[in-house]
Amino acid sequence: MTSRRASTFTESVIREMTRVAQQHGAINLAQGFPDFPMPAPMKDAACAAIHGDVNQYAITWGTPALRLAIAEKYRRWYGLEVDPDREVTVTCGATEAMASVFLALVDPGDEVVIFEPYYENYGPDAVLSGATPVYVSLVAPDWHIDEDALRAALARRPKALVLNTPHNPTGKVFTRAEIDLIARLVLEYDVPWVFTDDPYEHIIFGGHHHPIAQWPGMRERTVTISSLSKTFTCTGWRLGFAIAPPAASSAIRKVHDFLTVGAPAPLQAAAAVGFALDADYYNHLAMDYRARREILAPVLRDLGFRFSIPDGAYFLMADFSAISSDDDVTFAKWLAKDVGVATVPGSSFYRPGSPDGKRYVRFAFCKKTETMEAAAERLSGMRALV
Repeated sequence: MTSRRASTFTESVIREMTRVAQQHGAINLAQGFPDFPMPAPMKDAACAAIHGDVNQYAITWGTPALRLAIAEKYRRWYGLEVDPDREVTVTCGATEAMASVFLALVDPGDEVVIFEPYYENYGPDAVLSGATPVYVSLVAPDWHIDEDALRAALARRPKALVLNTPHNPTGKVFTRAEIDLIARLVLEYDVPWVFTDDPYEHIIFGGHHHPIAQWPGMRERTVTISSLSKTFTCTGWRLGFAIAPPAASSAIRKVHDFLTVGAPAPLQAAAAVGFALDADYYNHLAMDYRARREILAPVLRDLGFRFSIPDGAYFLMADFSAISSDDDVTFAKWLAKDVGVATVPGSSFYRPGSPDGKRYVRFAFCKKTETMEAAAERLSGMRALV
């Protein structure tokens, strides 16, 4: 009695592992939400907006003040000129932005190239839009691009490629040379669209964020998707956006309108305040996450996990095969129940049926220092259990 499309994917494994963490009283290093406060000026602005009766529908595609703040951010940070009235659509998180973009720009039967491992939403987004995902495996342990594999995928003439940097789940930051390679091959094979997913753009410890829209010939075929969730520690606010050329934005706005109508009006008012924060805020954001990474990584290394140090985002994808012969789901549930630390099984970041993720779990280090130290202490106790 249910649709065929709904039977082709599962509920979010990431959110499931939060429930497992709650069941066993485990420290939640599975779902990527911080356990520390967001910036006070944004909270104050949200309260002021609510008390000022900014409580009704905003313009469907976003308040003028927030769209202007987003456009100014991209001019200031990346030198990209963005028309706030014709090219910016504010959405209910980057998740809804990506779904709206797929539904607006991809037809049933089209192919979409996705780097693997990948954030778990991309597969269902493809299914819901009727598209066929074409996976290109990143090469462990440093998760670099295999040029031959990418060329073969783009030679199929897909409708789009999804680009996520800094990368979830590995923490990889694509280099300028890799972005240059992607742009060159996209143009060579005349791929109509690149959909970027950039929520971790300001959480970088090594390298830089290189928006592919900056490359010659790419601005008109790039949809830039990002959110406020990770930059401003407000995952529950569900505020994201898509920047696209005017004709594409018109289609995205229509889909967005009928999916959600619009993002919360008082939170949009507060979001505009967040974009006015100075460079010092962003510097501390990256430095603080780097310090949390340094609490987790040495403990995992000593225990026998194998991984590359993440250069961005707040995830660490760890190979546990030297520690246990269990599959990833069994191992992750054992970690939560017996060790008291929840992670995400690696297979949720790979295509259905792939064996490649079964030796990995993903740790999220987006928690306050004392939470990370408590998790490190519990993980150290693994030695007595394996």
